[in-house]
Amino acid sequence: QVQLVESGGGLVQAGGSLRLSCVASGIIFRFNAMGWYRQAPEKQRELVAFITSGGGTDYAVSVKGRFTISRDNAKNTVYLQMNSLKPEDTAVYYCNSLNVQSKTVGGSWGQGTQVTVSS
Repeated sequence: QVQLVESGGGLVQAGGSLRLSCVASGIIFRFNAMGWYRQAPEKQRELVAFITSGGGTDYAVSVKGRFTISRDNAKNTVYLQMNSLKPEDTAVYYCNSLNVQSKTVGGSWGQGTQVTVSS
């Protein structure tokens, strides 16, 4: 059974930084592409960034140049370094495995971690 545990969220002022972590279990982590998603109040969940099993990355236009996704296969962990945060980055952030071509997520969602950016 896949389990995803996100952490690292919090309250930060605009322009600040946070580093999110997601530990995955129940999957062969190193073979999976992993993505970070976010859902703001009354909005649909959106894909923010993903990293392939080979380390290739891609980002939503809204975060490109500010966020960096990385992974540590030895720790079954994917990270999201978020810099120059803006109030519009406020959301609950989730991770999940995904199919890079179809963008289909691999399993159930974890509880997520709340990021709140004050202006």
